Amino acid sequence: MDLKLRPKEECMFDEISLGEVMLRLDPGEGRIKTARSFRAWEGGGEYNVARGLRRCFGMKTGVVTAFAQNEVGFLLEDFILQGGVDTSLIQWKPYDGIGRNVRNGLNFTERGYGIRGAVGVSDRGNTAAAALKPGDIDWEYIFGTLGVRWLHTGGIFAALSETTADVVIEAVKTAKKYGTIVSYDLNYRPSLWKDIGGKEKAQQVNREIAKYIDVMIGNEEDFTACLGFEVEGNDENLKELNLDGYFKMIEKVTAAYPNFKVVATTLRTVKTATVNDWSAICWADGVIHKGIELPGLEIMDRVGGGDSFASGLIYGLMTYGDAQTAVNYGVAHGALAMTTPGDTSMASLKEVEGIVGGKGARVQR
Repeated sequence: MDLKLRPKEECMFDEISLGEVMLRLDPGEGRIKTARSFRAWEGGGEYNVARGLRRCFGMKTGVVTAFAQNEVGFLLEDFILQGGVDTSLIQWKPYDGIGRNVRNGLNFTERGYGIRGAVGVSDRGNTAAAALKPGDIDWEYIFGTLGVRWLHTGGIFAALSETTADVVIEAVKTAKKYGTIVSYDLNYRPSLWKDIGGKEKAQQVNREIAKYIDVMIGNEEDFTACLGFEVEGNDENLKELNLDGYFKMIEKVTAAYPNFKVVATTLRTVKTATVNDWSAICWADGVIHKGIELPGLEIMDRVGGGDSFASGLIYGLMTYGDAQTAVNYGVAHGALAMTTPGDTSMASLKEVEGIVGGKGARVQR
């Protein structure tokens, strides 16, 4: 696999993530609409990857984002510091007192149970991260002076505003200039794109970004909505993806974007909100690698499972350079992350390796 990582000794960071970090308010076992108290966490699709790589896999990571300079912003910073992720690249924007011009994003999320699916309600308009524009971040300093081995970002941040897509393009271009590997999670969210041009805008933005990506993460909906590729023979009423059609789609995707070294996606069959079949696949060097299978996985909180898959995959690629090992680490880490509350992983490397090695859930003393 032709992933040429920059030498560790010349880089301050193993990985950095570019994206928004929100305050998640979690009603626990209850519902948002009837809650009288919430537990607070931090979370964000791109940030969660940096958090997993630092906390579970011991890598030196940082996050590039922006916060309004107020108590909520300081709370988010404190959460990030507790996770061990470097905060020196965070931009702080003056707060106007009521959030008219800049604020910090909130994400109310209930977990779901059984036949009741998870529910998320984001409150993230006019956030400091969404207001980021080209020129705000000194990418030459980050990639050229500090040194970064891997950049991760994604379609959620790119969809926040007209300017954040341009920030992503600015970042990935500079990363490639300095030999930094770039991964991108398409992570298509219709609600984020609908007011700024819908699928047409999503495709315009993501087709440009895709030119600079080494490791592309996305399911069949992501590739169709964001890049315009269809899965042949797929039936929306089927519970499982037509894998043969997906493989044919990957052939078309990698032919259109020969810069893709790796393409990966999770495989999830939802039986109930709390029981899913869970696995993943990873394409590299023309070969499809199927991850370990975890049928009937019991889930406490599914939010962030895909991000933890991504961090496990990245760790495996960076450490072993082997797609099969990487996808197995991704499956195991994503599964473990969904057994605990909050967006981010509470797993250890030992636990991940135990799942990869087939270790069961017997008590450890």
